[in-house]
Amino acid sequence: MSETQKISKHPKALPYLFLSEMWERFGYYLMIGIFTLYLKDVKAGFAMTEAEASDLYGTFIALVFLTPFLGGLLADRYLGYRRSIIAGGLMMGAGYCLMAVHSLPMLYLSMTLVIFGNGFFKPNISTLLGNVYTTPEYIHKKDEGYNIFYMGINIGAFICNFFGAVLYNTLGWGPAFIAAGVGMFIGVAVFLLGTKHYKAFDIRKPLQEGDMSMMRILLLILAPSVIAGFIGWMLPGSVFGSDSTDAFIFACIPVIYFYTSLWMKARPDEKRPIGALLAIFAVVVLFWAVFKQNGSALNTWADRYTDRTLNGGAESVFETVQLSQTLTYTKDSVPLYDEQFRLQKQDGEVIKEWNYPVYFRNQSQDELPAEGDSISVWSTNLSQSINPGWVIILTPLIVAFFTFLRRRGKEPSTPTKIAFGLFISALSVLVMVAAVMAGASGAEKVSVWWLVASYGVITIGELFLSPMGLSLVSKLSPAGITSLMMGGWFLSTSIGNKLSGVLASMWDTYEDKAMYFWVNFGLLMAAAIMLFAMLKGLNKVMKEKGLH
Repeated sequence: MSETQKISKHPKALPYLFLSEMWERFGYYLMIGIFTLYLKDVKAGFAMTEAEASDLYGTFIALVFLTPFLGGLLADRYLGYRRSIIAGGLMMGAGYCLMAVHSLPMLYLSMTLVIFGNGFFKPNISTLLGNVYTTPEYIHKKDEGYNIFYMGINIGAFICNFFGAVLYNTLGWGPAFIAAGVGMFIGVAVFLLGTKHYKAFDIRKPLQEGDMSMMRILLLILAPSVIAGFIGWMLPGSVFGSDSTDAFIFACIPVIYFYTSLWMKARPDEKRPIGALLAIFAVVVLFWAVFKQNGSALNTWADRYTDRTLNGGAESVFETVQLSQTLTYTKDSVPLYDEQFRLQKQDGEVIKEWNYPVYFRNQSQDELPAEGDSISVWSTNLSQSINPGWVIILTPLIVAFFTFLRRRGKEPSTPTKIAFGLFISALSVLVMVAAVMAGASGAEKVSVWWLVASYGVITIGELFLSPMGLSLVSKLSPAGITSLMMGGWFLSTSIGNKLSGVLASMWDTYEDKAMYFWVNFGLLMAAAIMLFAMLKGLNKVMKEKGLH
């Protein structure tokens, strides 16, 4: 059955929400795919070092996943979903476009717009979709509807990098960022066109008995976090590596304390479900810490350690569609090994450019072109389409696998799926360890198939874990604090995202890159072991709630 036939049996709102989300993700992942490359560009970017770019990237994506908690609550109780989605989309579109202005203050302003815009857009379009499926006619198709919707996310994430590569290869970074903004504005336009199909489902939820008021949330969570974050930023020196990391970690302390007190003060019948969720939140932080290195460390691996050289027919095709770059070799572009990928900086200004372009640093001697000759390489950001490509391929297979087990009464519980997701994700890092060994710890370039294989394995882990986590929150959360517990899931994602930046910022400190990936493997295996150890108790809580 074709996707069109499937969608025709779903609410008329689905195609509009599907396309709105597809274009929103097109803009976001186009921007993320080139973000650190732009920051590190010594000619047209900000000449940041690997550590500086990774730190800023980690802080950015951490905050992007922190604001949906607030945006969801405001939409639930005051703004409504449609107004929140439209406002969030316009803020994000403006933010992407402003990244085209080469100015550090403007970069921070544009990031702020994206952070708050995503907070209003992301949680509310998913909630609105769920509302559309509450009628008796469609309620039994909700899971299938979300699967189709999730495909929209990954189609947008897959195709955007090809557009981004063409634009920054031909016109520069600015037009690529503007294209991300245009994609977001198209998403808003599509959403407006479908208004009549979901207007009736834009239902605000006034404060219910047992719900926390916005004032209490502001006083008990947000205000203490802002104050603690400011204290962390102002501390002399840096406790955790950078001012932004200090600020983020300090800001998280009041929030973590709040969720801990929520568990301690809970009624006996709510204590175990809340405790189960908090335990899972704590463990999956380590998954996001490794998974979200796709835009930092793995982007660097694709850029500098992966053989991206094009020859023959492939070179002609990529050059025709402007998905390749031409690099000219000079002996000056291969300095001493000690200076690999370094920039000498003084008062924030680059005073010496080392190894630019960096691609030739670890090219084998017999493959280096002659002095002054050029080679063609495929654009680095195309590697960011590997993961969504795998999601599109593997999602139907994973769904079919669990359906097969369910029919035989052998489907694992949701916590068990998450535990296996962590274990499978750890195996993906072993692929990168092997890639490092194949390239003599970065001294030689390796095939792109190592990246493809690593992304393939971690995508299986992602599909076992990410959708299951959201499902688990909705199943176990006490009725009055579902939004708060969903905020806890986003908080764990946010902390993991920041940790991914912290880990990636240490890339240059590892002379043996295999050790870098061994650290990631250790973190994921530790998380998997902890969750397997907790499975008996977690599954008991699920059974107490009448769940599987």
